[in-house]
Amino acid sequence: MATSPTVLASASAPSTVPSAPVSTAVKVPVIAMLLAVIAGVVIATVGIGGVVYYLVRSGRLPVQGGIPGKAQAATPATTHAMVLEPLLVNLADAGGSSYLRVALTLRVADASDKKGSQTKDGKNRDDKNASDETAAAVRDTVLTVLGRQTADGLLAADGKEHLKSALKTALAEHNADLKVMDIYFTDFLVQR
Repeated sequence: MATSPTVLASASAPSTVPSAPVSTAVKVPVIAMLLAVIAGVVIATVGIGGVVYYLVRSGRLPVQGGIPGKAQAATPATTHAMVLEPLLVNLADAGGSSYLRVALTLRVADASDKKGSQTKDGKNRDDKNASDETAAAVRDTVLTVLGRQTADGLLAADGKEHLKSALKTALAEHNADLKVMDIYFTDFLVQR
């Protein structure tokens, strides 16, 4: 049997046609990779946003402007300080030998309408008398509340805060026209 010359030539002669290189790289679908990256970014953003939202709502992350959806409590725009002279009070301890020396400053909201006639310079004539009466009423209320306190109660960890709240409550009850915004202790000494 005879073989064909073309078969022999192709079997014995080297091929001059370049063959394509065999690649060992695996083709990754680009769309699937892009979708995975986008999903990862969205999940990370939602997770971080949730953590920040939780921290802001719980108060652990203070925010300067506050939450815009909440209405801020209306506070008077103008206040003034009412400084009381130092007070010396016997405390309600069993022995009767404990006392408290305290000096207070009250932050009081200004009254929107002033009563009384005005002088040439625009000041009320009754301001001096009204302020003296107000200061006397405030001192009386403060002395009454302080006289009920004990040394142990005042020296407790939250004793001053309880005293402040008791003073605010008593001042609101006995002096309804006086709006006390805050109380500051400028001197505080308990002697047993």
